[in-house]
Amino acid sequence: MSESTSAATGESPQSESPTESAAVQAIRARWGADVDLAEENRGQWRVELRRREPLNDIVDHLVEEPSLRFDFCVDVTALDHYGEEPRFRAVYVLRSMQLREDLVLKVPVPEEDCWAPSLTGRFRTADWLEREAYDMFGITFRGHPNMIRILMPDIFEDHPLRKDFPMEGRMTDQEWAEWIIARAQREEA
Repeated sequence: MSESTSAATGESPQSESPTESAAVQAIRARWGADVDLAEENRGQWRVELRRREPLNDIVDHLVEEPSLRFDFCVDVTALDHYGEEPRFRAVYVLRSMQLREDLVLKVPVPEEDCWAPSLTGRFRTADWLEREAYDMFGITFRGHPNMIRILMPDIFEDHPLRKDFPMEGRMTDQEWAEWIIARAQREEA
C-alpha cells in the first residue's frame, strides 16, 4: 500500500510500526527462535512463544535484568481455542514498575499434555491466579506448591470456562441445592 493510499484510508503505513519495547527486544535477542509473535496493542506488548519450556528462563531474565525489572505478576489466566491445536494458551501478565510497562506472555498448552510453567517460585501473587486458571480451565501449573481448586467444590469434576462445558451446567438447580444442603448438614454434625 502506498503512503498516499494509507493517508486516504486513515491507515498508518507499515514503516511506522511501533519500536519494540526493551523487554521484547531482550526476549528476541536470547530466545528469538521461540518467539512466534510479538505485537503491540494500545501500548501493551504481547509475546506468544512457540513452546512453554523457556518461559521460566525468560521471566527470570525479565525480573533480574536491571534495565527491565519486571517485578510484579499482574495476572495468570488461560484462553481456550476449542477446535484448534494446541487448544489452550496460558497467559501471564507481568508489570515493570520501573518502566511503567506491562508485558503479556502467552505459551501454548496442548489438551493432551495440559500443563504450563508455574511462576510461584518467582511471584507470590501467581499462587492463587494459577489455582484459579487450573480450576476454571484444567491447566496444571508445574512447580506450583498447592495445585487445588479454590472456586469450585472438590467433587466438581469439570472446568467451567472450557468452551465445551455446557452453559447451563451439568447439574440442575435442584441438584445443586440438595448438594449444598447435604454438605452443610454434614459439617454441622
